[in-house]
Amino acid sequence: MTGAKKTILEDCWVSFRSLPAWVQIWVALILVPVNMASLAFVGQPMGLWVAILANIAMAMNLPVMMIERGFSRAMAFPHLIPWTILIAILIFAPPAATGPYDTYLNVLLITNIVSLLFDFPDAINWLRGKRAVAGRF
Repeated sequence: MTGAKKTILEDCWVSFRSLPAWVQIWVALILVPVNMASLAFVGQPMGLWVAILANIAMAMNLPVMMIERGFSRAMAFPHLIPWTILIAILIFAPPAATGPYDTYLNVLLITNIVSLLFDFPDAINWLRGKRAVAGRF
């Protein structure tokens, strides 16, 4: 069927797959899994807050993706506040953590610092008018 309209999910998938390979690997194999892993530590000290801050940023990207029908720099905005707060907590008021939870919090901290190093410039670029959606020509 030529000219059939794609679904939002198809558009988002095409957009994701058009991103550079390193970005796809970063998002699918590091960023999302590391933040989602916070759910395994909900019962730890401040674990619920860590999970909320880690995952709300990603969940808030779903409406952005659906509206944009793909991946754009606008997806940086939902990360800025929750992950900045999370990083501040992990640096300045870290929960009492030992063993796997302590290791996890360090991995989460590094992961989200790296993410915000991309997110802040992406947000600024979006505000400056660079609003292209990946995969659209």
